[in-house]
Amino acid sequence: MKKIAIVGAGPTGIYTLFSLLQQQTPLSISIFEQADEAGVGMPYSDEENSKMMLANIASIEIPPIYCTYLEWLQKQEASHLQRYGVKKETLHDRQFLPRILLGEYFRDQFLRLVDQARKQKFAVAVYESCQVTDLQITNAGVMLATNQDLPSETFDLAVIATGHVWPDEEEATRTYFPSPWSGLMEAKVDACNVGIMGTSLSGLDAAMAVAIQHGSFIEDDKQHVVFHRDNASEKLNITLMSRTGILPEADFYCPIPYEPLHIVTDQALNAEIQKGEEGLLDRVFRLIVEEIKFADPDWSQRIALESLNVDSFAQAWFAERKQRDPFDWAEKNLQEVERNKREKHTVPWRYVILRLHEAVQEIVPHLNEHDHKRFSKGLARVFIDNYAAIPSESIRRLLALREAGIIHILALGEDYKMEINESRTVLKTEDNSYSFDVFIDARGQRPLKVKDIPFHGLREQLQKTGDEIPDVGEDYTLQQPEDIRGRVAFGALPWLMHDQPFVQGLTACAEIGEAMARAVVKPASRARRRLSFD
Repeated sequence: MKKIAIVGAGPTGIYTLFSLLQQQTPLSISIFEQADEAGVGMPYSDEENSKMMLANIASIEIPPIYCTYLEWLQKQEASHLQRYGVKKETLHDRQFLPRILLGEYFRDQFLRLVDQARKQKFAVAVYESCQVTDLQITNAGVMLATNQDLPSETFDLAVIATGHVWPDEEEATRTYFPSPWSGLMEAKVDACNVGIMGTSLSGLDAAMAVAIQHGSFIEDDKQHVVFHRDNASEKLNITLMSRTGILPEADFYCPIPYEPLHIVTDQALNAEIQKGEEGLLDRVFRLIVEEIKFADPDWSQRIALESLNVDSFAQAWFAERKQRDPFDWAEKNLQEVERNKREKHTVPWRYVILRLHEAVQEIVPHLNEHDHKRFSKGLARVFIDNYAAIPSESIRRLLALREAGIIHILALGEDYKMEINESRTVLKTEDNSYSFDVFIDARGQRPLKVKDIPFHGLREQLQKTGDEIPDVGEDYTLQQPEDIRGRVAFGALPWLMHDQPFVQGLTACAEIGEAMARAVVKPASRARRRLSFD
């Protein structure tokens, strides 16, 4: 019986287990989870989130395990859902709900998977509150070290499914949080001048986590939200900031599953890749232009699409929003999005950009260094802005904080300096200086390199190759050095973002889990092309 270790029992680990159970031959599977409960995942745990924080994905988009998320919700008691402000009679498959509730779904599905595995004669051991502290590949197999006194054993394959990586809580102070997941949920933040770096959903969630310590959101039957500030919290002031000061737009209605693209097809992209890296990005951009024109000729004409190139397209995309007050734009966009949802109307240009991002991602490993930088500065920002649209409820709460005079937006520009002091954080731009009593860095997950791998033994083995980025195959198994090939499936998202910049999300977790499960049956037929630079 092959022995498999799964390190991390969040969504990637769960979908890996799910895929392993599709095999007929029983396996011995050991699952290691550093949190108290396996099967939840950091983004959805009640330790890292408040009931206010919404998952940026709806049931219709979540790959089901035993049942869809909506089916699971419909089986819950109305009183339990009400604890999260969710009305059972209004549930639908495009609804954005609290992250903690989604964590409960994954926990339930995980426990069912474990039961099913044992019925299929798999040997399954689940170790909770068990942190893997080291991982090393030997001639005998893969060896793990943990913070528990477990019997020594080796594994044929180790699956690393550790998910997001955030700074430790020890790095946080009373005045500075290196991420919203570094102790902010447990911290008491006084009514003071609070700065938040990042205007995406993570930044908005950080603002909500602070705000609800000083008041409450009230929603009426017409979905209008107001914020009532506590009398003792008059000094609370929150500033969201980024280089551009642009807010994300509200999630828009579109057909799911996605309709196929007509011009930017796998065949067309592969043909361009085969022509070589020189000029690849510009050639693919011309395909993108044709795809957008096909989907929405009116919008294409309005932004003069034919006159744009890879570098100017992002400028045209954000131009109108940069000229408008971000809150006014958010309010206008919210009204448009809600109207389109009621009418089930799809805005063609938004939808085609959404479908393009995953297709175009396939060229990223094949770009030369110059074009990789151009892509990151231009097209990537457009794609991220489009697919990272946020729940309407988050926009309503943001506008409620604006109406209460609590929240503001700051555009820092490209050139600014940040000084983190013991009592405050100071940001200096070309024109001004801004001082904050409490500062939260909410810029999201950054790509990580081999030097950042937390397992000393594995890190040393990989550093011998001289590569800064792990070299993985189609099944995500490490390909170099030769003596560890195929023995560790490396599905930890932060290390995959260099050549898969849009790899975050539950759909990606499911796809990676399925691919890693295949590593048990046969080795990867080919390596993923890895970047030779970063």
